[in-house]
Amino acid sequence: MPILEKSFSPEKYTAMYSVDEKFDGLRLDQFIKEYLPSFSREVIKRKIKSLDVCIIGRPSPHRPSSKVYYQEKVEVKIVKTNHEDELWRGNKLKLETAPKVVFENDLMTVVGKPAFMSTHPTGKHLFNCVTVFLESELKRKTYSVHRLDRETSGLLIQGKTPESSRVLTDFFEQSRVKKAYFFISKIKSKEAKKNEFTARERLDSTNEGLKRVYIDWHPFDSTLGKSAETKFKILFKNETYALGLAFPKTGRQHQIRVHAMVHGYPLLGDKLYLGSFKMFQRFKDGFATTEDHDLMEIPRHALHAVGLKIPNLKDVPFLHCPLPSDLEDWIKTNLPMHPTDLDKLVKKELHEAFSSPSK
Repeated sequence: MPILEKSFSPEKYTAMYSVDEKFDGLRLDQFIKEYLPSFSREVIKRKIKSLDVCIIGRPSPHRPSSKVYYQEKVEVKIVKTNHEDELWRGNKLKLETAPKVVFENDLMTVVGKPAFMSTHPTGKHLFNCVTVFLESELKRKTYSVHRLDRETSGLLIQGKTPESSRVLTDFFEQSRVKKAYFFISKIKSKEAKKNEFTARERLDSTNEGLKRVYIDWHPFDSTLGKSAETKFKILFKNETYALGLAFPKTGRQHQIRVHAMVHGYPLLGDKLYLGSFKMFQRFKDGFATTEDHDLMEIPRHALHAVGLKIPNLKDVPFLHCPLPSDLEDWIKTNLPMHPTDLDKLVKKELHEAFSSPSK
């Protein structure tokens, strides 16, 4: 097993890697790149030089060209710096870094995940994560049950034990958990003809390399892709924008975002599906233009996990996470609807949807 142990805190990540036989004789910088692919070779070289990378049992300092050998151990330390900063129009965003506990019992902790917080450490996002925050605060292990895209805010479940996590994960995989998402979209008038509809386009990604993040869609009766189903209900719309709820029956990657786009309601702030893969890359690499920002209008896609109904919560009709401040502020500024009235309407729709066996 390549990772012998790892530990996270809000400020530092430490991992111990074992050298597999296939990496015997590999350069140290190339070995680290295998396990930290989101870090450039130059960053890895600087970490080796600063002694944040160490071959256990050998005198320091090491060089990027130093060879690693089968069954040796390599320790890597990563201290939180600015590599997880989020920028908008050239300015650093002030991120919310403390998810609020919405519900808790002996089996689970349910939090309202802020936008730009990862579910768990992955790639370069090692610190601003739900699991890292909870384990640091609670001083105990927590177990991911499902995940939300980093930009998506809202309800996220963490199991308290491996057993409870497996049970809850099975509920999701068997489509026994009812889910609701609030969204803000722009409107493509030619496609956006219905206010209530079910999207069944099949989804997959046939792309390679960096473009594999872009999900393609196929007609419902196609033999391509995987089945997917999302019910949509528009709560408000004018000539330019729409507010709505999405009820995904399946859980494919980017499902709501792609289905919304196909039916004429691309999500506000969605760099991939309101924009394009090239625009997504420009934002990712820090080269987004003024026109890119103007089209997106907000720093992240406007999707919020607003409701969950879990089978084994007999005394709780459903869980609800109020709209986050960034989406509320945009609504106050741009639409003739007050967030308080919208929240009441959303709760009413959730109660109807989660009480109905048809949804």
